[in-house]
Amino acid sequence: MPLLKIFLVAFALVFIVPVAVSAALYVSQNRGDWRSADRSSTGLLPPASGHAGAVVRIFSARTVSWRGIVATHSWIVIKEAGGRDYQRFDYTAWGQPIWVDRFVPDGRWFGSVPEIVSAADGAEAERMVPRIRDTIRSYRFANPGDYTAWPGPNSNTFVAAVMSAVPEMRASLPATAIGKDFPYDGRWIGLTPSRTGVRVNLGGYLGLTLGWVEGLEVNILGAVAGLDVRRPAVKLPALGRFGV
Repeated sequence: MPLLKIFLVAFALVFIVPVAVSAALYVSQNRGDWRSADRSSTGLLPPASGHAGAVVRIFSARTVSWRGIVATHSWIVIKEAGGRDYQRFDYTAWGQPIWVDRFVPDGRWFGSVPEIVSAADGAEAERMVPRIRDTIRSYRFANPGDYTAWPGPNSNTFVAAVMSAVPEMRASLPATAIGKDFPYDGRWIGLTPSRTGVRVNLGGYLGLTLGWVEGLEVNILGAVAGLDVRRPAVKLPALGRFGV
């Protein structure tokens, strides 16, 4: 019985309390109507016309309305060498799931300022772009109706699949990116997207990840908690990463 109590207390502290804190923060903020929320550029990308080299960025921002309490939305931005425009790819529930250039490349996601999850420029980015395009072109959940907010496939599943095709990104989506662990390749056991570890996942509902880039992550019903050793930090559901 003491072991059960310890487990329940640990579960509450790691999985329930962070969600409650995030909910309290959400209620304390005046977000207004999400339909009229700011979606303008954040200035995280230089003007494409003045940047000759190739560019690859992975962005992530708190998602729309109350879902932002626990989840973030991720997207991909690329530019070929010599290109005069960025191209942004989002995976959403609206119509054809893969949207191209529907939003400003580095724009706020309905008022939420994004963070840069991964960045590559120049020759490094140039090598990534063809594989990113190939992965998007052949993405298995690209038909209307394929999108599922929970446990996936959603925007984070889509971006995780691209990152898996380009493991040299050496990055991991935030713990708040619910859906990132959904088995986009149909495999419940396999390598992590960075190819530096192993992931065991039961359809996005339960899972365990252990990798040098991803760290140690425990997935319970899509909520992720864990530890990052490479860049020391604690990962908490709803609140995200705290550390270096």
